[in-house]
Amino acid sequence: MTLPPGPKTPSWLLNQQFKADPFGYMDAISRHYGDVVTIMSGSTSIVYVSNPSGIKQIFTNAKEIIAPGTLNQGFVLTTGNQGILQLDGLRHKHRRKLLMPAFHGGRMQACGQRICELTEKIMSQQAMGKPFVVYPTIEDITLRVSIEVVTGLQKAEQYEKLRQLFSSLIKHVQSPVVNIFRNLPFGQQNLGRWSPQGYLLHLRQEIFDLLYAEVKERRKQADSSCTNILSDLVLANDETGELLSDEEVRDLLLSPIIAAQDASATALAWSLYWIHRLPSVRSQLLHELDSLGESPNPKRILELPYLNAVCNEVLRIYPTQLFTFPRLVESPVEVMGYELSPGTVLIGNIYSTHQREDLYPESKEFKPERFLERQYSPYEFLPFGGGARVCIGATFALFEMKLVLATILSRYQLALLDKRPARPMFDGLLCHPAGGVKMVMHSRRQRQRQPQDLITDSV
Repeated sequence: MTLPPGPKTPSWLLNQQFKADPFGYMDAISRHYGDVVTIMSGSTSIVYVSNPSGIKQIFTNAKEIIAPGTLNQGFVLTTGNQGILQLDGLRHKHRRKLLMPAFHGGRMQACGQRICELTEKIMSQQAMGKPFVVYPTIEDITLRVSIEVVTGLQKAEQYEKLRQLFSSLIKHVQSPVVNIFRNLPFGQQNLGRWSPQGYLLHLRQEIFDLLYAEVKERRKQADSSCTNILSDLVLANDETGELLSDEEVRDLLLSPIIAAQDASATALAWSLYWIHRLPSVRSQLLHELDSLGESPNPKRILELPYLNAVCNEVLRIYPTQLFTFPRLVESPVEVMGYELSPGTVLIGNIYSTHQREDLYPESKEFKPERFLERQYSPYEFLPFGGGARVCIGATFALFEMKLVLATILSRYQLALLDKRPARPMFDGLLCHPAGGVKMVMHSRRQRQRQPQDLITDSV
């Protein structure tokens, strides 16, 4: 085996350096070692790849390189033992197929108006002239959307309880104080509800119990006309023709709720940061949105080219998901000229790929126009990963981003309170802005009349 070069620093120290400054750490590693780097974790060799050709090998070589669910066991605490991340092979492929319809096509389009309504409802609760933090506000929007899409809960009491539980879970996981305690030697021991780990396990069990009860209730009144993931799964058969168990249905609900909520909220918080940090971007985006007239339908918003470019540039410069899910070398294979042995772990470095100067000149600059001038391959631009483990909610996340942004920008005058650059914070999978992006809402916004409006008026 010939491993790529990499730092000899102990893995615990590298981990601390990464947590302190994720992007600075990865930039330094890329400068020193190139686009294929080995990091040792105990006796396991982990090879990070940020070369599009190498990433293509990882995604397309399913014979020598596999994507086992065992490598994603770190997420079991919040996704359950039978979540989509933990499944393998034909079972994984079959369950993904069951989950996909809600995040694509007609069903997704049907959510458009609801997303706009929820955004307006929650944003209208902000007091004019009073500072607020964007991230938790946006999280409330995306969490409500994801619960509706995944569970279709109708009873207000259960819906609100589930929303509050997930909200508490997210706040707990993202809390800087909690993360400090969890990194201590005893930090991940269950010492009762007062301890970080104990409270996390308590919230997890509350969510599991509520979803399990809802699965059993929905099973009693199964309705094929309902258009949500829970209703689909209680009627679905597994690969042997048997109905899925209640426990598996429950576990399969967790990843879509979290994925549809957390990644979208993170991307939207970064979007509002960049748009209001760069007046020229905001001005061009508003001009495009105003061209649609009053109350445009969601379909027209989704077709806006500059809005699409802005969303893509947000996902490029600070991708919410920094790395692909890990793969495992099952039999000897050559990747980027290196002979890798079975047991080697391969991970696509999304952030460093998106920072390549040969693909994205002036990569540290926020330039949406690059996505108007060039089309990138799925190995060059991969904000949601790729291959068999690509995020199931990727299309929906971009769909939601556009509609929430269009609604907020069209109706409200916002401004950043802090002129300093936002600092990224990594919480184990996603990279969100530290501090949550502080803004102030100055007023409701009036659409700027376009030349075609004036022509119509004169006629």
